[in-house]
Amino acid sequence: MKSSLLALCLSVVGFTTGCATSSHGVQKSALGVTRPADALLAQLDVPGPVELETVTSCDWAVDRSGLINLDHPTAKAAHLEDGDEPVQVFFHALRHPTHGLYIVDTGVETALRDAPDRSAMRGIVASAMHMEKMTVLAPLGEWLAKQPQPLSGVFLTHLHPDHISGMADAPAGTPVFTGPGEAGSRAFVNLVVQGATDRALEGKPALSEWNYTADPKGLFDGAVDVFGDASVWALWVPGHTPGSTAYLVRSTKGPVLLLGDASHTRWGWEHDVEPGTFTQDGPRGVESFKKLRAFVAAHPEVEVRFGHQH
Repeated sequence: MKSSLLALCLSVVGFTTGCATSSHGVQKSALGVTRPADALLAQLDVPGPVELETVTSCDWAVDRSGLINLDHPTAKAAHLEDGDEPVQVFFHALRHPTHGLYIVDTGVETALRDAPDRSAMRGIVASAMHMEKMTVLAPLGEWLAKQPQPLSGVFLTHLHPDHISGMADAPAGTPVFTGPGEAGSRAFVNLVVQGATDRALEGKPALSEWNYTADPKGLFDGAVDVFGDASVWALWVPGHTPGSTAYLVRSTKGPVLLLGDASHTRWGWEHDVEPGTFTQDGPRGVESFKKLRAFVAAHPEVEVRFGHQH
């Protein structure tokens, strides 16, 4: 998907320095407390207060080479080849007893199904993303309309189109939280994608960036206790994008790790093969991938939910 967008950029505008992911405003987050990452271990085995629901917003298919490093020896030994890989686009609903309803990522917007020419991800972006391969199941707006409480905010794993494609369904004024450097990250592909990203974010406040600081023990690159009660943690796992963030949720049924695109697929995670060409900084992405796998290996009670597969 992203390789197709890059080819379009270069053919249309030629070689430039690229542009930012979004021109939307940014600010430091007023939500969350920066802590050493190992602080999350203190209550990891204690069920938390958050009700967690993962919603499959649509089925899709994208290039396997973007999702899995097909040059990895394990992938070669398994004779994996490029081609369509079945995936899903998710959003995750977090219901906190005092802070309300938040979602991690956004699924797809209702207009993508009902009026695709008016959706944020339209035109050349929709074509390059092969949105014709999407089967919309639960658009965000339709789901929100059935909820008994309003949406308090959106936590993003990163700003790629397939993770913000439902954002237009979030009510105007809804706070949106990202990792540092997401909006300002420059790349060729943004010459085409920036307009769609800005449309998705229209009507929302400035993006609130998590206040990560370097983690003293390196468990992750940084960690933020989102509500200050150790129930939800934002974990800095750069590589796929500069501000890529995983979320550790102490749910009522136990700890759940929402990986985002630090690992898109079940096969890649289970076979210790990092993502492929969709990752912006490959070596740093491998570092984050290994930190996440080491954490789960040390704490097998943690349930893992991948970026694009069940």
